[in-house]
Amino acid sequence: MADKSFTILGIETSCDETAASVVRGTAPGPGAILSNIVFSQTEAHAPYGGVVPEIASRAHLEIVDSVIESALRQADLSLSDMDGIAVTAGPGLIGGVMVGLTTAKALALASGKKLIAVNHLMGHAMTARLTHGVQFPFLLLLVSGGHCQLVGVGGPDDFRLYGSTIDDAVGEAFDKTAKILGLAYPGGPAVEEAAKRGNPKAHDLPRPLLFKGRQGRAGADFSFSGLKTAVRQLVQDRSASTEDVSASFQAAVIDILCDRSRIAMQMFRRDFPDGETLVVAGGVAANQAIGGALAKLCGDEGFILRVPPPRLCTDNAAMIAWAGVERLSAGAGGDDLAISPRARWPLAHA
Repeated sequence: MADKSFTILGIETSCDETAASVVRGTAPGPGAILSNIVFSQTEAHAPYGGVVPEIASRAHLEIVDSVIESALRQADLSLSDMDGIAVTAGPGLIGGVMVGLTTAKALALASGKKLIAVNHLMGHAMTARLTHGVQFPFLLLLVSGGHCQLVGVGGPDDFRLYGSTIDDAVGEAFDKTAKILGLAYPGGPAVEEAAKRGNPKAHDLPRPLLFKGRQGRAGADFSFSGLKTAVRQLVQDRSASTEDVSASFQAAVIDILCDRSRIAMQMFRRDFPDGETLVVAGGVAANQAIGGALAKLCGDEGFILRVPPPRLCTDNAAMIAWAGVERLSAGAGGDDLAISPRARWPLAHA
C-alpha cells in the first residue's frame, strides 16, 4: 500500500474553524494539497474573548456543506475521485465534532467511500510529513489553544507521551493574557505583536516547573496557570505597560517551552537513539520568537527543527486529510459508520 497514491477529502470542525481540503500522496510525503478551505469564526467569538461552543457548533452546521463543495470545486474533483473521507472525530468541542463527523458519515454512505475517523492531534503530528516528508521517528512539540504536549512519534500508531500540561495549554495562556491586557482576540498574535515593542526583562515572571538542579520538576510536564495569575497581579499595578508585560510573559513562555523540550529530547533519544528531528505543530508554532528560541535549542542539542508553514499550524483540514493518507498507506481500512465523536481522545499515554 505504501507505493499507492491516495486522494483524500478531509473535514475539520473541532473548534472554531470549519475546514475542508483535498490532499493527494502517500507516506512519508511530501504530499500535494489540491485545495484547503478554512472558514474562520473569529469575528463571531471576538466579543466574548474566546470560543463559545454553542455559537461554534451552529456556525459549523450552517457552513460545512458549502465549505466541502468549495474544496472539491477548487481541487476540480468529485467525491467519486476520493479514496476516502477523513474527518476529525475528536478531541474537541463535542458539538462541532458531531457536525463534521455526521457530515462525513453521510458522504461516505452516499458515495460508498471509506470513512477515516482521525484524532485531531494526529493531524497536527503528521503535518510535517505532509509538508517536509519528515521520517519517523521524530519528537513532537504540540502547542495550541487546547493542547500542550511533548510526544515521541515512532510511527502512525506509535505515540509516546513525555510531557503535557497539568493545567492550561500555552495557547490558552496567550489568549487569557491578551484578555487581561485588553488586547484583541485571538490573543496569541496580539501578544506577540505587543511583545516586539516591549522589554522582555522588565518583569521577573515565574517559570512554573522550570528545572534547575534539584528545584522544579524533572519531567517534561508544563504548567502555565501560575504564570497567567502573575500577569493578572502585575496588571493591577497600572504602571506596567502592555508592551513590557507582553514581552516578559512571552519570554517566560519561551523559557518554559525550551526547558521542557530539552528534557524531552533526552527522553526521546533513550527510546529512539537515532532520532534527530523536532517537529513543532499547533497554532502557537506560528510565533516567530518561540520558533527562533527552539531553533537555537535544536542547534545546541543536535536536532533538526521542522515547522509547517503558519497556515498549516492552525486548525485546517489538509492535516486531517493527510492523516487519512497516513492510515491508508499503513494498510488500515475504513472505520465503522457507528463510530462516536469524542470530546477527549488522548494521542498518547505516558
